[in-house]
Formats: sequence, C-alpha cells, structure tokens
Amino acid sequence: MRLKGRKVVGGCAEGEALVSRDAVSFYGGVDPETGVVTEKGHDVEGRSVSGKVFVFPTGKGSTVGSYVIYRMKKLGTAPAAIVNVETEAILATGCVIAGIPLVDKIDGEALEGLESGMILRVDADSGVVESVEL
Repeated sequence: MRLKGRKVVGGCAEGEALVSRDAVSFYGGVDPETGVVTEKGHDVEGRSVSGKVFVFPTGKGSTVGSYVIYRMKKLGTAPAAIVNVETEAILATGCVIAGIPLVDKIDGEALEGLESGMILRVDADSGVVESVEL
C-alpha cells in the first residue's frame, strides 16, 4: 500500500502503526511521561504512541498540546511520525519544534486501509506513506 499526501514537517521514519479513528489532543489526552493515550473512551485509550507511526484524522485541543509534543520528544516518548487526514496548527507546531515527520491530506478512505500493527515507512519530504512487507 502506498499513499500520497502533503509534507507538513519533513523527515523520514519507519515503525509500527498505531491507527486511531478519533481526533487526538496531546494536552490532557496523552501522558507525556509514558506516551500512553489517557483520554477516556478514545479508541486507542491505554495504548502507547511512543516510537510509533501515529495515524489519526486530526488533532484537537489546547495550544499547550504543541509543547506536550515537544516534551515527549525530549523524554523519548513521542511518535516516530504522524499521519493525518487534516493537520491543524497545534499539531503542526508541535511537530515542527520537536522535529517529528508529519504528513497530511491522506484521503480518509485510504486511511481506512491502515491498521494498527502494520509497519509503515513515512517519507514526509515526498509526502509518501507506504506499508513495508516483512
């Protein structure tokens, strides 16, 4: 599977996918110390984003979320890369200051073909997200 999107923050990463169908708030929704999603009722509640290619539709929440992402990078609990249908400013800012590759404008239907546990390679410089066969 090969998906084409838009580069928001450049860079390359590869890792296990964690796919959510829910929007994500890094402020109050993800524990920066552990990288675990803590938002009650979230479809990936209790799962860690650390070192994963975190795939979700869009971000939400407070502007403090940008600094939470930066803190996670410094603590080693941040995602390796992020893939969205539509990136909003808070998420983009966090990825810029943390240096986390970020791709958006992935078609929502194409996003449905991605599943947690897949190995994904993100070449944000080219806007390409592809599954890696092991």
